[in-house]
Amino acid sequence: MKYIEAMGEKKDNECIFCSKPQGDDRESLILHRGERCFVMLNLYPYNTGHVMVSPYRHLPSLEQMDPQELSEMMELASLCLKAIKRAMRPEGFNLGMNLGKVAGAGYDAHVHLHIVPRWQGDTNFMPVVAGTKVMPESVEDSYRRLKEAFEKVMGD
Repeated sequence: MKYIEAMGEKKDNECIFCSKPQGDDRESLILHRGERCFVMLNLYPYNTGHVMVSPYRHLPSLEQMDPQELSEMMELASLCLKAIKRAMRPEGFNLGMNLGKVAGAGYDAHVHLHIVPRWQGDTNFMPVVAGTKVMPESVEDSYRRLKEAFEKVMGD
């Protein structure tokens, strides 16, 4: 319900991938900042630990990113996998992009990579039968665990 209400209040010109890096990292759920890209926990996750990697520049698609941005996005994706594995021990991952509104992008004007940890049995009948999703951990708790894991893997 929180997501549905927020989408109704979303300003047409607001881009979270542009505005969130301007604020406080904890409030913005930013887990790590690179030179050209950053990692942010998804406020409305598909699954616990769902993060997004995005360039700071407001670009709608991969082909408009420069080679350094593309390289850093993949380096940060690898860092995300290490940190999420350390903090949450998932059994697998989904990585993907929704390019364009018709492809399901909530923010289609700013390219971002979704990284979603997966566990055996993490999807069940609830979304189909009850129209709801059960999240075993709060976003705040996920942020704390992942922030600690990012700091540790950066030190390795």
